[in-house]
Amino acid sequence: MDLYQENILDHAQNPRHWHLLDPHDYHAEDENPLCGDRLELTLRVDENEIVTGVGWSGEGCAISQASASMLGEEILGKSLEDVKSISKEDILEMVGIPLSMSRMKCALLSLKVTKAAVYKLEQWTEDDD
Repeated sequence: MDLYQENILDHAQNPRHWHLLDPHDYHAEDENPLCGDRLELTLRVDENEIVTGVGWSGEGCAISQASASMLGEEILGKSLEDVKSISKEDILEMVGIPLSMSRMKCALLSLKVTKAAVYKLEQWTEDDD
């Protein structure tokens, strides 16, 4: 098994920041209706708009859960502006393995929910990227 696959399995089986924050400053949730993956995200920021807390919960395949865990690790300590600039390509690079179109939606669910949260939208669409 290659390093990326091991990393995905590790994050899926031992998710980081797997708990919702209360109180929180930002919140969003969404699901992938095609496969049933679901994700809810909460963020806490300080007075300088630096992410000081990340919490999430959800259910779904290893790819969706691992990417949520990896993205949580990535955004902790970053400014909201830096979080807003994270791209689909950044997520796919974190995941590190080739994905089918259906699996790509699984991997990108965490980015979709994170963008919805930081822009304080009810839902984020791919057209908004």
